[in-house]
Amino acid sequence: MTTGEGQVFPSPDRGDGRIYVLTREIDEAVDVALATGRPLLLRGRPGSGKSSLAPFVAYQRGWRYYEYVVSHRTQPQDLLWHYDSVRRLADAQASVNGDERPDDASYVRPGILWWALAPGSAGGLGHRGGTDPFAHINVERDQDRAVVLIDEIDKAEPDVPNSLLVPLGSYRFTVTQTGVEVRAEPPRGPADQRFTRHLVVITTNEERELPQAFLRRCVVLTLPDHDEAGLLRIAEQHIGDWHGSVSAPNRQLAGALAAELGTVRAQAAALGVRGPSTAEYLDALRACITLDIRLGTQRWERLRDCVLLKRQQMAEDDW
Repeated sequence: MTTGEGQVFPSPDRGDGRIYVLTREIDEAVDVALATGRPLLLRGRPGSGKSSLAPFVAYQRGWRYYEYVVSHRTQPQDLLWHYDSVRRLADAQASVNGDERPDDASYVRPGILWWALAPGSAGGLGHRGGTDPFAHINVERDQDRAVVLIDEIDKAEPDVPNSLLVPLGSYRFTVTQTGVEVRAEPPRGPADQRFTRHLVVITTNEERELPQAFLRRCVVLTLPDHDEAGLLRIAEQHIGDWHGSVSAPNRQLAGALAAELGTVRAQAAALGVRGPSTAEYLDALRACITLDIRLGTQRWERLRDCVLLKRQQMAEDDW
């Protein structure tokens, strides 16, 4: 988005890791995950900042970064590798006419966990598998260390998290079609042996209960809804990012909007519907600043309906 003055605003779901308000509890949970070598499972309502933590940690530490958004179609091996069976069949048919068919390894494309654990072997496969899917981020980052985000794992069937138990516990897996075992590559430079060099952050919106065996192998942290003070700290960082500085009127607006958010959440809870999240608070704040909308005006009432209340969830006469 570009303003009339030519200022370019970052996208709302930018995901570059440059902004995140890190609490002591979250910081300690990351340290525990690195000390134990276990994945960090983040629970919390949508919009609470679960997906933003992994790119922030990667950015702050200068580690490589990979992400995968899970869907109901995600298969167990999708995070490890993809095998192009369609191309293999086409090549097999062509070989009947005398053309030489490549070996099975040429049909394998590494997944994000392969790239995180063993970038050397992933990059050596050639074809499409030889290009880091996040090269634009990782080219100047630490090649020995990586952060992986597995987003919304609760959307997948239970066999998906179960299939990750061995790869995430031992940092190795075997490619079925070729029989090749992929292992975490040794560091190229010095490494602190007390901590793992790979942080896997997994998020869930609790749409589906996760297998107990999987939960036992995770460090689990629940992100609560932010209170007014927390919202204001988050708002100030984002306002500074949007405008380069935080003016007194915008700081006052952020505080008033945080108080208003608490009122809206209480009303939503009384009606038994989902209340607005931190992400929706930031949307409302950005719209108020950009469009010069002040709380208590008719324009604010319309903005509140479409950004915070999502009015279709509630009966018209409730408001």
